[in-house]
Amino acid sequence: MALLEVNGIHTYYGNIHALKGVSFEVDTGEIIALIGSNGAGKTTTLRTISGLMTPREGSVNYDGEVISNTRADMLVSKGISMVPEGRGVFAKLTVEENLDMGAYIRRDGAIKEDLKGAFSLFPRLQERRKQVAGTLSGGEQQMLAIARALMSKPRLLLLDEPSMGLAPVLVDGVFETVQRIANEGVTILLVEQNAHMALQIADRGYVLQSGEVAISDTAANLQKNETVKKTYLGID
Repeated sequence: MALLEVNGIHTYYGNIHALKGVSFEVDTGEIIALIGSNGAGKTTTLRTISGLMTPREGSVNYDGEVISNTRADMLVSKGISMVPEGRGVFAKLTVEENLDMGAYIRRDGAIKEDLKGAFSLFPRLQERRKQVAGTLSGGEQQMLAIARALMSKPRLLLLDEPSMGLAPVLVDGVFETVQRIANEGVTILLVEQNAHMALQIADRGYVLQSGEVAISDTAANLQKNETVKKTYLGID
């Protein structure tokens, strides 16, 4: 059984029909890439899964449970964590305080150990642990946003445009980190404008067009698909 099942969801912004029957599955341990042009519905899909928006039709199932009407904070306790587009760090809190906020739902005794794990994954954050997050560089803020999400111990990590706004020299590092997180057992649903990089690390992918799934296949096959190559990979 899939860890996540999205079944025919229709999501609206007021009268604007943003998602028009989107369906897909994410199996445990996979990296799934959602690619598509701006306005295709990628971020809306993540917002619907994470509880920030509610579909008018269709359902979202997580680990065998319907979660379509579950509050976002409750979904974090169930093992779903999201790194939003634009990072969304707490700008006036320190790096360490941001990471503590990521663990706010937890009551176990392993938080300090996981904090060490976050610093091991992102050594730069350890160097900046007492620095106010709003003064970090864009790349450092992206590291912090990912590390903060991991502090909730998610089974499913939703990543929305993790490479957006980063210098090219930093992009490879972001995708290497995503791959490392997956290797440690976290299932990942990745929304990414950089389709070339996303498909290099993904197991499977879905192409969204105008709020609908237009193409679905293995990542390897999508990289060979003529439409994908021309439209999203910049290859004629």
